[in-house]
Amino acid sequence: MKVHSLSKREIHDISDQIGRSWPTNSILPIKSLQAYVLDENKRLLVGNNIVAIQLAPDLVIPHLTQHEILNHFASVQVDMNAIKFVCNGANIMRPGITDFSAFKESEIVLVKDQTHKKELAVCISIVDDENGRKMEKGVVLNNIHHIGDEYWEMKKTIRT
Repeated sequence: MKVHSLSKREIHDISDQIGRSWPTNSILPIKSLQAYVLDENKRLLVGNNIVAIQLAPDLVIPHLTQHEILNHFASVQVDMNAIKFVCNGANIMRPGITDFSAFKESEIVLVKDQTHKKELAVCISIVDDENGRKMEKGVVLNNIHHIGDEYWEMKKTIRT
């Protein structure tokens, strides 16, 4: 795994991307970032007050260990039978969702279990919450980071 510090320009670009796609006031200013590179486009970004995942130049999502940041995001709750599937990377299907907060299409949305309200996955919405509520079946959220995935395991090896 390659590790390098990002330039001020790269940090600025990432901060701009976060500002466009994350809720307002969800993070403090980023002063420095280390990039832990998985492959050409995927890297774990670790800074003074943030751990995030960059999946593409225009897609940066929060890491599931960032509870203070995650509190700012929209979420759905899934029934306990769906947890195993979510934690194995399955997309979030309408029958498993028990509760919605408000969100738009193509927005970052969290998946939480209905009993303990623990974050299980970070997803991108396929539909908005209104259309999701009306659906009887089908995919509502595209699972892009979940407990136990490569980013979760990589974070365990890094001291922050």
